[in-house]
Amino acid sequence: MFGLIGHLTSLEHAQSVAKELGYPEYADQGLEFWCMAPPQIVDTITVTSLTGQIIQGKYVESCFLPEMLASHRFKAATRKIINAMTHAQKHGINITALGGFSSIIFEKFNLQQIKQIRNVTLELKRFTTGNTHTAYIICRQVEQASQQMGIDLSQATVAICGATGDIGSAVCRWLDARTDVAELLLVARDQERLQDLQTDLGRGKILSLDQALPLADIVVWVASMPKGVEIDSTTLKHPCLMIDGGYPKNLATQIQHPGVSVLNGGIVEHSLDIDWRIMHIVNMNIPSRQLFACFAESMLLEFEQWYTNFSWGRNQITLENMDKIGQVSVKHGFQPLLL
Repeated sequence: MFGLIGHLTSLEHAQSVAKELGYPEYADQGLEFWCMAPPQIVDTITVTSLTGQIIQGKYVESCFLPEMLASHRFKAATRKIINAMTHAQKHGINITALGGFSSIIFEKFNLQQIKQIRNVTLELKRFTTGNTHTAYIICRQVEQASQQMGIDLSQATVAICGATGDIGSAVCRWLDARTDVAELLLVARDQERLQDLQTDLGRGKILSLDQALPLADIVVWVASMPKGVEIDSTTLKHPCLMIDGGYPKNLATQIQHPGVSVLNGGIVEHSLDIDWRIMHIVNMNIPSRQLFACFAESMLLEFEQWYTNFSWGRNQITLENMDKIGQVSVKHGFQPLLL
């Protein structure tokens, strides 16, 4: 059995979803209540592969909210995810994906130090961030959506915003090694890690966001949108492809210009309907078939019975593993969402 650990995008969103799912005791509560609320299994899932194989899964709502990432609540945020992992393991789930900010919390976190949770010893091989599949899907979206728009990668400039993160660095390595993209622009907050990435790649220009955006034919956004940042679509190239791989996805509402196409990054579409209801509450266009690629990674690991933390930590995604997860993604009927 596979599992998905997720969370909602805000307190307001969580309250509305709790009401919709039949949890009235959660629907009218404030942030302090959600900091204490235990994880809940709120959905049972059935997925059918193109091969005919059928697997079962559970969705674990962590009750974590992005508002908890504030420094004075960060311990509460990490506790929420750890408790959700413990909940999944206690219910016998073989492989569980950490969605959204759940995975970001543990990019720098040494789980070996906190494996003992009350009477449960976390078996880390039961968990994956799903970032390898997400990185693979975003790279395929760059390749395929650029063709849709008539952008020639061999002449294109691609800006990666969030280039030093786990997903961003993997996207950089793939685009460098597996495509003939003309120019890479590397954008991130940490200048030291940017320089290390540039050295590893042997190419790429380190620029600020304001410098990079007007130069880019394609923008891959794999970082959270900083508060207060607004993008003037008139300063962008036209045409320009923007792939929004952040969470929550908000570029499409901010950028509305006929010359700019915004694609939801890191989203896959399954060839067959999935029996679940959870994607209805995160505003997928086709909730019976569309889902986050990180969630799909746990499904793929269950299909293949690869019970291991396939994705974990920061900057450990290899091209070989991207190929491996990409091959089984195609095999079982998952396709990158396109324009």
